[in-house]
Amino acid sequence: MHEILIPFAMVAMVLMLSGLVSGIVRTAPISVPIIFLGLGLLLGDGGLGLLQIGVHDEALEVVAILSLAFVLFLDAVNLRFDEGERAWLVPVLALGPGTLLTVALVAGAAILIFSLTLVESLLLGSILASIDPVVLRDVVRDERVPRSIRQALTTEAGTNDIVVLPLILILSTIALGETGGASDWAVLLGRLFVVGPVTGAVVGFVSVWLIETFRSRVPISREYRALYGVGTVLAAYVAGEAVGGSGFLAVFFAGAVIVKTDFDLCDCFLEYGEITAEMAMLLAFVLFGALLSSLAGSIPLVPALLFALIVLFVARPLAIGLVLRRAVVSTRARTFIGWFGPRGLASLLFGLLVVLQGVPGAERLLAITGVVVIASVILHGVSATPLIAAYGRATAKETLPEERESTATGLFGGDSEAVPRITPEELAEALAGADPPIVLDVRSRSSMGRGDEGIPGSVRVSPGEVSDWAEQQPRERPIVAYCT
Repeated sequence: MHEILIPFAMVAMVLMLSGLVSGIVRTAPISVPIIFLGLGLLLGDGGLGLLQIGVHDEALEVVAILSLAFVLFLDAVNLRFDEGERAWLVPVLALGPGTLLTVALVAGAAILIFSLTLVESLLLGSILASIDPVVLRDVVRDERVPRSIRQALTTEAGTNDIVVLPLILILSTIALGETGGASDWAVLLGRLFVVGPVTGAVVGFVSVWLIETFRSRVPISREYRALYGVGTVLAAYVAGEAVGGSGFLAVFFAGAVIVKTDFDLCDCFLEYGEITAEMAMLLAFVLFGALLSSLAGSIPLVPALLFALIVLFVARPLAIGLVLRRAVVSTRARTFIGWFGPRGLASLLFGLLVVLQGVPGAERLLAITGVVVIASVILHGVSATPLIAAYGRATAKETLPEERESTATGLFGGDSEAVPRITPEELAEALAGADPPIVLDVRSRSSMGRGDEGIPGSVRVSPGEVSDWAEQQPRERPIVAYCT
C-alpha cells in the first residue's frame, strides 16, 4: 500500500502547489517551471533523497511520453493552419533556418568544451535547439509585448520541435549503427517522413469523421468532446508506434489535420486538454528535477556552466540575429526574440528519448542538457517580468516598427499589399453621407499618450488586434483606419 500512495502524493502535491503559486508568478520575477524543477532538485538524491528517479524509471517514461505528445499536439493546434498559409508559412520559412543554425553553433561548442564526437555534438545541438513553450508562455501572453513579436515566438516554438525531432531520430539511428546502404536510409526516411505522418493524419481524419457522425445524431457536450480530443492524442501516438513510425510525429500531424478540418474539437480540447497537459508537464518537471539532482554530478560543473552560457547568450542570439537581419523590427525586438528561446521541458524530453533509444553516452548528453535547462529556467524565468516591463515602457515612449504589424508575417514582408488611402476631406464627406464608414483608431501606445483625443466617434483598437477585430465585423461596411 505504501508504494501506491507515493504517486498519489506526487500528483496531489503538484496540483495543490500549482494552485497556490499561480498568483505569485504573475507579479514576482519567477516562473512556474522554476518552482517545480527546484522542487524536484530538492526532493531528489542530490537533495533530501525523498524521490529516487532513474533514467529508465517507468513512471518517468510514461509521464515524459504523455508530456511530449501533448506538447506536439498543442504545437500543431497553436499554429492555426485554418488561418491560411500566409499566417504561418512566411515566419516558419524565415525562422526555420534559425533552428538549424542553433544546432550547428551548439554542436560546435559541444565539440570544443566536451570533446564529443560529431554525431554526439549534433544530437546535443538538436536537443538544445528546442524552445520550451511552457517557459515561454508568460512572455507570449503579455500584451505589453507587440502582438507580431509574440506570434513570431509562438510560431517558432510551435514549429522547431517538428524540425529537431526528425534530426534527433536520424542521428540516434546513426549513433546506434543501424544504417547501412541506400535501402536502409530509404526505409528509415520513409518511416519518419511518410509512415508516421500519414498514420497520424489518418487518425486525425477518422477521429473528426467519427465524432461528427455521432454529433449529427446525438448531442455531445463540450466536456466529452474535450475528453475525446485527449483520447485522439493517445490514439495517434499508439498508431504511429504500432506501424513502425514515430508516434510523436503522428501526434503532430493528427493535430494538424484536426485543426484544419474541425477546429471546434480543438477548441474544446484547449479548454480541458491544456489542463491535462499542464498537469503532466508540471509532474514531469518535478521528476526531471529529481533525476537531474543525481545526474548533474556525473559531469564537470564549470565546463557545463560555460557551455550553458554559450548556448543561451551566444548561439541562440547569433542565429536569430542572422535570420532577422532583414525583418522590419527594432533592435529591441531582435534582442528580445534572440534572448527568449528558453530551454526547458521539451529539451529534457528529447534528451530522455535519446536515452530510451539506447544511444551510447546518452546519459551524459542528458546530464549536460539538464545543466543548460536549469540555467535557462532560472535566467529566463527571472528576466521575463523586468524585460517585458521595459518593452512596455519603450512602446509607451515611441512607435516601434513591429507595432505596425498585427502578425509575424508582416515582420518578414508578407503583408505587402498596397492599402488604398483617402484624404481628411474625403473622410469628412463620407462621414456626412448616408452610409458612413467605421473609423478605426489604430494609433500606437506612444501616439495615444500625446493628449490627442482622436477622431470623434472612432473605434479604438490596438494595431496588434486589428485582425481579430475585423473578423467580427460585417463585410459590406467600409472601414477607415488611421494611426496618427
